[in-house]
Amino acid sequence: MPMESFIQLHGRRFAYLDFGGPGPVLLALHGHFGRGWIFAPLASALAGRCRVVALDQRGHGLSDNGGDTTPDAYVADAAAFLRVLDLAPAVVLGHSMGGAIAFLLARRHPELVSALVIADMTVLNQEPETRPVLDVTGWPRRSSSRRALKDAIEAQGIPDASYFLDSAARFDDGWGLLFDTDDMMASQHALTGDFSAQWAASAQPALLLRGGDSFILTAATAQRMAAERPNTQLVEMPGCGHWLHADAPDVFAEEVGSFLDRIRAVPDILGSRATT
Repeated sequence: MPMESFIQLHGRRFAYLDFGGPGPVLLALHGHFGRGWIFAPLASALAGRCRVVALDQRGHGLSDNGGDTTPDAYVADAAAFLRVLDLAPAVVLGHSMGGAIAFLLARRHPELVSALVIADMTVLNQEPETRPVLDVTGWPRRSSSRRALKDAIEAQGIPDASYFLDSAARFDDGWGLLFDTDDMMASQHALTGDFSAQWAASAQPALLLRGGDSFILTAATAQRMAAERPNTQLVEMPGCGHWLHADAPDVFAEEVGSFLDRIRAVPDILGSRATT
């Protein structure tokens, strides 16, 4: 496993993981409340086939909290990250909120994105299609142990807090979450809306993955997304929920790897990085 690395982008500190190896660069963007470490199993499964680089997006993981939490800010971060580290063009994979940032990046900076993998993200991020905002205002700031933190989060009505515990850390005054709950509320509200036009405005090859039991991306919306955007393949993963990379990591990695193999066979899509 790589050590956490840090980079300054427009006055902010960002953390990231570079798993290294040959093949095309795959920039992995987590969803709300997540961090780059969630992609470690994917990076291990795809070792030798691509180079996974996972960014802690602003307000998440070990990257700086506070400031602008709009989609525009996230997109600007990802674009600057790819340029400063000379990683473009890259395949960009995003889960949930990270999926929206991925397809917004592909639209605004097509020269930076060779292909997309969108993991369980809808373009209709609004009610009644889904509940776009998880209220975390009452979540605990500190708990006496990691287990106590998990119990306290689940007491807020979360059936399983395992995903959120990926962002748990031990502080001087106890166990807490790396993200700021006010930041997360602002970020979720800023991402609410209909992104159909932005989704359809890019043309890079795309893989759209949907968890069969997803509460974010309905089957009907997933089918419409695939139909309305060129070069988009829809794959449903039965028995998986929203966190499909955790529910079925082997299947998730195989779908991503197969997609990379298919686009690698098409001249000029991945560029020279595909063979380096």
